[in-house]
Amino acid sequence: MLLHSQGCSGFRKVTGNGAASAPVVRPQRVMLKCEASSKAKFFVGGNWKTNGTKESVQKLVDGLNAGASSIDARTVDVVVAPTYLHLDFVRQRLDASKYGVAAQNVWLMGTGAYTGEIAAEQLKDLGINWTLTGHSERRSLCGETNEIVAKKTARALDQGMSVIACIGETLEQRNSGQMFPVLDAQAQALVDHVKDWSRVVIAYEPVWAIGTGVVATPQQAQEVHAHLRELLEQKLGRETAQHIRLLYGGSVNDKNCKELATQEDIDGFLVGGASLQAPAFLTIIAAHAAKLQGAR
Repeated sequence: MLLHSQGCSGFRKVTGNGAASAPVVRPQRVMLKCEASSKAKFFVGGNWKTNGTKESVQKLVDGLNAGASSIDARTVDVVVAPTYLHLDFVRQRLDASKYGVAAQNVWLMGTGAYTGEIAAEQLKDLGINWTLTGHSERRSLCGETNEIVAKKTARALDQGMSVIACIGETLEQRNSGQMFPVLDAQAQALVDHVKDWSRVVIAYEPVWAIGTGVVATPQQAQEVHAHLRELLEQKLGRETAQHIRLLYGGSVNDKNCKELATQEDIDGFLVGGASLQAPAFLTIIAAHAAKLQGAR
């Protein structure tokens, strides 16, 4: 069944005085209805990026542990990604019954003469079972291609890790009508290399919505997630597509998380700045209750 959308999707940039500029527009695609609606367990990831000292990280861990009793691990998975320097520090102190710990990146190959890199084997040896791959900052600042990201993902999986694989388009790509081809290419590279999808979470992070002031509605985020679910169904089959967690990572905070969580194909969040504040992050984790309520 074909769903025909008329008109354009609008994204308004909010200026410093609160006024909205003219909307950024993009023609909507003609969309094939996807039968593989999500059956995935909710997931919330916190990417701490290059932030934190021992003192501030300890304070954040204390705050997360203080709120751990509010987390039902049967209905939501929570993973945080500190810097490499703080991985073991956090792993030893964070409540492991409610939180997992992830690296923000992993090396493409194994151990050896690769100065400055950290291999999956070393992360596993440290007790770290999760890693991010392909974050937009690594793609743009470090030149990581779709092929590199996919190979990193596959190798981490081969070493027994679980992966949060990130994809997303820039504002220029969106405005030029290249959003879906860009996302398709990023996803296809993963499809070409990943064998075990049970340990892969995909995070859609529109680069234009990270610290830019451009705000997307929950419905616009859902449009992209539905497209990704459709693509995965076509490539991997309905059963696999239904159980792959698709996270949204476009400036999620404690104010917009609840409405985003109610969208059919949004299975959770990858959170940046808000994950550095324990009360805000705990509120975002609790947003999964809105998803559960909508499913009843």
